[in-house]
Amino acid sequence: MTVDADVEARARQSMGRGHERIHALVASLLAARSASGTLVDVGCGAGDLWRATRDRFARCTGVDAVRYADLPDAVSFQQADLDRDRLPLGNAIADVTAAVEVIEHLENPRAFVRELARVTKPGGWVVVTTPNQLSGLSLATLLVKGQFSAFQATDYPAHRTALLEIDLRRIAEEAGLDRIEVAYTCWGRVPLSAWHYPASIAALAPRRFSDNLAIIGRTCA
Repeated sequence: MTVDADVEARARQSMGRGHERIHALVASLLAARSASGTLVDVGCGAGDLWRATRDRFARCTGVDAVRYADLPDAVSFQQADLDRDRLPLGNAIADVTAAVEVIEHLENPRAFVRELARVTKPGGWVVVTTPNQLSGLSLATLLVKGQFSAFQATDYPAHRTALLEIDLRRIAEEAGLDRIEVAYTCWGRVPLSAWHYPASIAALAPRRFSDNLAIIGRTCA
């Protein structure tokens, strides 16, 4: 498959990298469920999720609009425009399908999560991360500027779709997932500063003091 130049340009804005705290959260969620086997990383970027979880998985397929130079050779790459194309993968091939900081870039989050569930084996896991719109920082930015923190003018058009926790839960349920859980990075920026809350403080109120969250659910066996 090929992607349009503007889609590739938007994809490259992130440089294919995400914050290590987000990948660490996903890794911990998968470890707690003893997930292993085949990982499909949708929006794989430079392969940071594979680096954080490769001790658990025998193989990984990465899907993205572009192939980044830093993507490990161990990751089998497939190109796709995630707004336009179905995932270029067969049904029920993955033990885990993940999309780390991807869904906010897309036009149709419901269709996207249905595709994640489609390529996941019965009883497998789907995990999605995205900016946390209910963090103190995001709510303060909404109050002052009328925009969520990660969805300001400088973030558009890379960031297109802001989803609340309740939206993610509904989307996961509609896609047929169960055993749904939401978790937080406990890594959040203090409003009007460059500082982040200490982990011990963030753990007291993760929803308010985390800039990102993850939702994980199991496909029905």
